[in-house]
Amino acid sequence: MGTESSGSSRYLLISSDGHAGASIRDYKPYLAKEFHEEFEVWAKEFHDPWADFDKELADTDDEGLRIGVSSASSPYNWESEQRIEILEGQGIVAEVIFPNTVPPFYTSGAVTAPAPTSAEDYRRQWAGVQAHNRWMVDFCAKAPGRRAGLVQVFLNNLDDAIAEVRWAKKQGLAGVLIPSDHALHLHSLYERRLDPFWAVCEELEMPVHRHSIAVGPPETEETGPAAIAVGAYETYSFFYRTLSHLMFGSVFQRFPKLQFVMTEVGCTWIPQELQRLDWSVRLGRTKGEIAYPLYHRAVETMDKLPSEYWHANMHIAPSLLVRKDLDVRHELGVDRIMWGADYPHHEGSFPYNQLALRLLFHDLPEEEVRRMTSLNAAKLYGFDLEKLQKIADRVGPTVEEVATAVTPDELPKVSFSHTVGEAIVRNRAMVPA
Repeated sequence: MGTESSGSSRYLLISSDGHAGASIRDYKPYLAKEFHEEFEVWAKEFHDPWADFDKELADTDDEGLRIGVSSASSPYNWESEQRIEILEGQGIVAEVIFPNTVPPFYTSGAVTAPAPTSAEDYRRQWAGVQAHNRWMVDFCAKAPGRRAGLVQVFLNNLDDAIAEVRWAKKQGLAGVLIPSDHALHLHSLYERRLDPFWAVCEELEMPVHRHSIAVGPPETEETGPAAIAVGAYETYSFFYRTLSHLMFGSVFQRFPKLQFVMTEVGCTWIPQELQRLDWSVRLGRTKGEIAYPLYHRAVETMDKLPSEYWHANMHIAPSLLVRKDLDVRHELGVDRIMWGADYPHHEGSFPYNQLALRLLFHDLPEEEVRRMTSLNAAKLYGFDLEKLQKIADRVGPTVEEVATAVTPDELPKVSFSHTVGEAIVRNRAMVPA
């Protein structure tokens, strides 16, 4: 699997953040037969409380393009040939795939539902997740070498999770997705009980992922509209916990080859957070400092500072990139950043992918752009760059195109794309009233 640039005049684009899943009924053949009767009852009564969100579509007539929290019913999730055609039209030749739809017995879509909070929830939802994982294997097989599917697990029962990871490796899946924190279910990644799980992921060279999700419940009469607004606002607050848990938990000290990916969060907060963590570790190692009693037992076995573990063990896939995120790329390491399109989410770069690429990368060195848009992902997930470059030479954007700065008149009047929308707002701020 090559990891160096081919010298082609076209970029090879690998999206490190794509979403897919089956329609509700299409999951049934993948579900253990003992659950079929329960499935029929659930499927008949199920209603996704997020399904009616984002129907205004102010910037598009495409009804399949929905904001992430309400995108579970879009056929873009499961129409394999259509998906390839659309992605190639955007210059993308391969992608890492996260879940998106509603696996059996979920309360809502995969990017809004919390992990199981009771034994009965776990029994049913674990069966649903296994159905999704088996569907994912078949979905990836429809586009050999172009889809790196992730196996989804819960951390409620580690024997189940470990067995599923081992199964996934044999089936050719490329990594592991663990639950993100939600207002209804937090996960303490520093717990030593997770060591057998980290160990098998390290052993099998399966990178572990966390993806940002809607961290609050949908709107109800009791909560009012604040539930959605607060959930959106607090998304990063919940995600920040990942770094401190892994670092103070000495996870990478015990498992030095383990790779961990944080997806769909920005970059700008990480250098400051790593500085805070480094400072806490230094103070925690120093007798006489007030932090020593609180930190020293957690940090005394760490051979490295958190910032050093970052450069050895962690990656960021900030799929909702804006330009200021790339201003910290050298602090984070260009080799630690992987671009993503977030397809088919409305807030991603579709259908303005080339415009988004130019907004982000137009004045950056070609070698850095190639690392962030393909080389880093190829190295982590095992994509064959030589084979993919043949497709990229047909559909990928040229180096010259990406290096062309966007002019204000090229921007649409409105866009839900995070990258393009931010540029629109920035441009408005520079235009005199």
